[in-house]
Amino acid sequence: MGLPPLRWDHVRDLGVKELWSLASDRFLVGLILFAFTVSVFAGTRVSPETLLHTPIAIVDEDRSQLSERLRDAFLPPYFQAPRLVSPEEMDRRLDGGLDSFALSIPPHFEGDLLAGRRPALQLQVDATRMGQALSGSGYVQRIVLQEVSDHLSERGAAPPSRPPPVDLVVRARFNPELSRVWFGSIMQVINQVTLLSLLLSGAALLRERERGTLEHLLVMPVTPLEIMLAKVWATGLVVLLAATASLLLVVRGLLQVPIAGSLPLFLAGTALHLFATTSMGIFLGTVTRSMPRFGLTLLMVVLPLQMLSGSITPRESMPGWVQVLMLAAPNTHYVMLGQGILYRSAGFATLWPQFLWLALIGGSFFGVSLARFRRTLGTSD
Repeated sequence: MGLPPLRWDHVRDLGVKELWSLASDRFLVGLILFAFTVSVFAGTRVSPETLLHTPIAIVDEDRSQLSERLRDAFLPPYFQAPRLVSPEEMDRRLDGGLDSFALSIPPHFEGDLLAGRRPALQLQVDATRMGQALSGSGYVQRIVLQEVSDHLSERGAAPPSRPPPVDLVVRARFNPELSRVWFGSIMQVINQVTLLSLLLSGAALLRERERGTLEHLLVMPVTPLEIMLAKVWATGLVVLLAATASLLLVVRGLLQVPIAGSLPLFLAGTALHLFATTSMGIFLGTVTRSMPRFGLTLLMVVLPLQMLSGSITPRESMPGWVQVLMLAAPNTHYVMLGQGILYRSAGFATLWPQFLWLALIGGSFFGVSLARFRRTLGTSD
C-alpha cells in the first residue's frame, strides 16, 4: 500500500493555522520585533575593538604650544574631548574605569624636542578593554607622531625627510569608511535569522504537543509530511519578512548602511537557509519533548553555529578541522552568501556553490527531521 498523496491545500491551511497561532503568542511576536530591531541596532554599537567616543585623560605638565596642539588632536567620534587632570587624579580615574587612555606630557617637552633631544611621553592604557587597548594605542601613537612632526616642520626644527622609495596607495573596498557598523548590522540580521528560525519552528512543534492539538491533527486526513511542510513554510515566511523589514528599515534606513548587491538574490538564499534551519528546529523539538529542555539544547546549538560560522570571527583564523566540520552547518554558507551579495555585490555566478550547499544541507536536515517526526508520532504515513 503506497503513501497517501501530498495535498498542497492541506499544507496551505495548516500553515495559515500556524501563522494565527504565532500571532496570538504575544511573547514570540515581541521577541521577533526585538530581535530584528533593538538587537540589530544595539549589536552594531557594542564593538570592543572599535574606538567610538573613547574617554582619554591628559596630564599636561608642559603647558606649551605643542602640548595644546596634542590635546586638540584627539577628536570625535573616535575620542571624547580630552580631560585635563593631575597625576593623582589620573590614577584614580584609571582605577575607577573612567578613562581608557591617559597620556602624560612631561615638563619642558617642547623645549627638549626643539633642542634635538628625545623626550618620552607616557601612555597608560586600561587593558581590561582589550579590543580598544590594542587598536587605540596605535591611534594615539600615530596622532602624537604626526602632530609632533608637523609642529617641528613648522618651526623649522625637523631635518629634511627623504621621500619613500615606494608610494603605497591604499583603497578600502566594500567598506570605505572602515565602519564596524557596516559589518555588524548585517551580521546581526544574519545571526537573528538563524536563531529565530530554530526557535520558532521548534517552539511551534512543542506548543502543539503541550496543548494536545498534535494528536488532534493526526486523526484528521493529514500526514506528518504535510504538517512539517506547513510549519516550515509558515515559520520561514515570518522570519523572511522580518529580516527584509530589518534590512530596509533598520540597516539601510536607521543605520544608513548601503546594501551593495541584489536584495532579491539575498532573500532567495535566505529562503534556502530557512529551509534548513527550520528543519533543524523541528528535529530539536522531537528530541527534547519539552520547552525547558528545548531552550537549553538551543543554547548549545546556536552558540557554536554563530561563533564558528564566520559571522563573528574569520573562518581562516580557526583550526583546519573546525573549518571542515562547519561546512556541514547551513549558516556557514549563509554567511558567505550574505557577505558576498550585500557587501561585494556578487551575483549567482559567483555564489552558486553556496546556494547548492544550502539546498543539499536543507534537504538532508528535512529528511532526517521528517523521519524523526514520524517516529515520535508512531506513524509511517
